[in-house]
Amino acid sequence: MSTLLPAPRSPLPGLIDLAAARVGGRAIAANDEFFAPKENLLQPGRGVFVEGRYTDRGKWMDGWETRRRREPGHDWCVIRLGVPGVIRAVTVDTNHFRGNYPEACSLDAAHAAGEPTPDALASLSWHEIVPRTRLEGHAENPIDARDGASATHVRLNIYPDGGVARLRIWGAARPDWAALAAAGRPIDLIAVAHGGVPLASSDEFFSEPLNLLMPDPPANMGDGWETRRRRGPGHDWVVIRLGHRGMPSAVELDTTHFKGNYPDGASLEACDAPGAPAHSAPGPDAGWRELLPRSTLRANASHHFDLDAPAPATHVRLNIYPDGGVARLRLFGRPA
Repeated sequence: MSTLLPAPRSPLPGLIDLAAARVGGRAIAANDEFFAPKENLLQPGRGVFVEGRYTDRGKWMDGWETRRRREPGHDWCVIRLGVPGVIRAVTVDTNHFRGNYPEACSLDAAHAAGEPTPDALASLSWHEIVPRTRLEGHAENPIDARDGASATHVRLNIYPDGGVARLRIWGAARPDWAALAAAGRPIDLIAVAHGGVPLASSDEFFSEPLNLLMPDPPANMGDGWETRRRRGPGHDWVVIRLGHRGMPSAVELDTTHFKGNYPDGASLEACDAPGAPAHSAPGPDAGWRELLPRSTLRANASHHFDLDAPAPATHVRLNIYPDGGVARLRLFGRPA
C-alpha cells in the first residue's frame, strides 16, 4: 500500500517547493550517484532510514549519495523545476546522513526554454544564487537565495562528495500568462503551477491547505486540507492568492477520500486587492464578496458550481462548515 508523506513546510507564506516531484520537478543529470539515485532528492518527506538494509553497492540510503572522491573537484546534480519561478530560499536536508554528508554546498540557477540536452545543460548561462555554504549532518539546512532571478533549472553542487536526503527550492511561480491567456479557454487560477498559494488558514492540524491546489488526483485522506474537530462555535477557512488577477467563472470542490470527516457545507468569497502584500492575507476591510453561497457537500465526491456575474479577484477565501477535510479546490476563469 502506498503512503503519501507530508509535504515540506514553506519557510515563508506565499512560497512553494518549485522542484518537488509532485509538481513535475525532475533530477535530470548528475556526475555521480553510486550509492543512491538523484531522483530521491525531490520526493516527499525528509527521507527514511532502514536499519540493516543493504544493496550490492552498500548501505541503502533514501537520498542522493555519491562515492568517496579521491581526486580534486566536487559533485553536482542538475534539476529541472516542475514550476518555473523566482527562487527565494533553499533547504538542503541531510536527514540520516551523519558520517557521509557533504562538508558544504552551493547552488546555481539558469533559465532555458524547452528540454535542453545534457550537452546543452553545460553551456547554459548559470549564475550562483547560493554561495558555498557549510552544511550540518542529519539536519535541515535552511539557506537564503540571492539574486531573485526567474529560473527553470538549478544545479546543486556538493563539496567534495557525500549524501543529501532532500532538496527544497522555495520560490514563487512565474508561469507564462500571455501564453495561457492566448489559449482562449478557462484556466485554473489557483493551481500551484499557475502561482496559486495559500496565505492563511484557521487550522491545518491534520494536513496543510497547499494540497488543495496540487495537480495530481488526491492519493488518500492525507492528501488534502483537513482541520481538527471543532468543539466551539464558528467555522474553518483558508485564504488563497490567485496566481494572476482573474475573473472566476466556476468552482470545483473535491472531497475524495473524506467520508466520515467531510464538511457539511462550504462557501467561497473573493476580494480584489492587487496592492495587498504578497505574503499575507487581506484583512476584513478588503471588500470581500460572496462568490458561492453556503452549499451542501457530499462525502467522497466532486462538486461543480458555476458562478454568476464574474468580477475581478486577486484572493479567495474558502469557508467550510463547521470543519473537516477537502481534497482539491479548482477556480476556473480568465486572467483579468
